[in-house]
Amino acid sequence: MQKILDIIHRGRSFLVVAHARPDGDSVGSMLALYHMLKTAGKEPLVYSQDAIPENYRFLPGSGEVVFDLPAGRMYDAVFLLDCSELDRVGDRWEEISKAGPLVNIDHHISNDRFTDVFLIDAHASSTAELLYRLAVALGWELSKEAADCLYTGILTDTGGFCYGNTGRDSLFAAADLVASGANPQWVSENVYESKPLEKIRLLARAMATMEFQLDGKVGLMVVTLADFAASGALFEHTEGFVDFPRGIRGVQVSVLFTEVADRSYKVSLRSKGRVNIEKVARSFGGGGHMNAAACRLEGELADVVRRVLEEIEAVLSE
Repeated sequence: MQKILDIIHRGRSFLVVAHARPDGDSVGSMLALYHMLKTAGKEPLVYSQDAIPENYRFLPGSGEVVFDLPAGRMYDAVFLLDCSELDRVGDRWEEISKAGPLVNIDHHISNDRFTDVFLIDAHASSTAELLYRLAVALGWELSKEAADCLYTGILTDTGGFCYGNTGRDSLFAAADLVASGANPQWVSENVYESKPLEKIRLLARAMATMEFQLDGKVGLMVVTLADFAASGALFEHTEGFVDFPRGIRGVQVSVLFTEVADRSYKVSLRSKGRVNIEKVARSFGGGGHMNAAACRLEGELADVVRRVLEEIEAVLSE
């Protein structure tokens, strides 16, 4: 933390980046750090390869995010948030890696510590929780805007404080953020109760594909390119779909196969208890956490499903 503080004190211009296809934690963390740096009198630029999902655009500062990285510009430091690998930032990862000294703040167990300066804790609920700890350790007073962003990151990555990564520290952090001005009702209504109709249409098609394998221990759903076209939905609208099979009694692992290109699938995995599906994702070059992970596979859908189920069966037998 002291190294990060020194970098911030010495520098003035900073690039803030999170992983492609941003979720609640990455968006909340990017925007929170933006507000924290602005309050400190710095000049942060927040870049995202992909659009901010609709249900996170209510967060203060979301309109400041740029989607076209200025070519050749150098920064006093580049903050990589919620990224377990450098290329998670997207197609321009190589250019970003040369834009200034790299600082990695992340909570994924699969992080290989690819930067010289990093703040990594796989036991933290979220990257937002780590930024909260950083602010406390450095004695920074959080603005209401930063508090709302950090609260959103913790809320979404703990599944509304329901997942196994919800602990004493995350709950205390959330409470302190509310004391700093975060509005739980406002955040919850925007995140969970403002779904576009296209998402519901896509969910209906996904639910129709639900099936159960391995004696009912695995529930899976599929979303295809045809489903996106028929419903008018976007990739971001699949957020939360993988949780539906896990909510069924007897299911220990839920899987969502999302077709992102022809014969290319993002595989999202969730599990209950001590079932370590990070091992499943890692076997295919992905990663994440013990109860929440993801990877990407190429091939025919039937073969992709078969390969994933084989790895899940091995983990369940342990």
